[in-house]
Amino acid sequence: MRAEFTRVSWVNDPSVQDSSELPIRVVLGSDHGGLSLKNELAQYLTSQAIVVTDLGTHTADSVDYPEFGAAVGRAVVAGDAEFGVAVCGSGLGICIAANKIDGVRAVTIHDVTSARLSRAHNDANVICLGERLIGREVAKEALDVFLATAFEGGRHANRVHSLDALLTQQM
Repeated sequence: MRAEFTRVSWVNDPSVQDSSELPIRVVLGSDHGGLSLKNELAQYLTSQAIVVTDLGTHTADSVDYPEFGAAVGRAVVAGDAEFGVAVCGSGLGICIAANKIDGVRAVTIHDVTSARLSRAHNDANVICLGERLIGREVAKEALDVFLATAFEGGRHANRVHSLDALLTQQM
């Protein structure tokens, strides 16, 4: 069953009246440990007419995941894409890196349920995957659900606002 993708308003141009006609934009990044899955997901998304920007890495040479997690986060916050996909071996380190960027709500997911809840309850904008931990088909299904799920708002909006406010609080 194909997921129906929900448009999330990302256009800051008031002259655009109907953003539902614009393609969904997704930015991807990985370290060497996530390269293969990232490349497969890029092809998968492109086959669905989703605009994909691949920030690298592009080779199997060893690189550090913080650079790529942060790059994905920065691109999403800058409005270059609605959503980000970050992949490393476990999905954990690259998620930590993405979350260091103000405005990013990155989550490591392992299944369709965590993908759905991360969008519906947490308004996540970056999905992180571990190539060594998630099957290829599960990753694609979870990504479909992540992109198709709208943020529920309501009681969850206050919680997301509280998460965002943590960045401005001093310890």
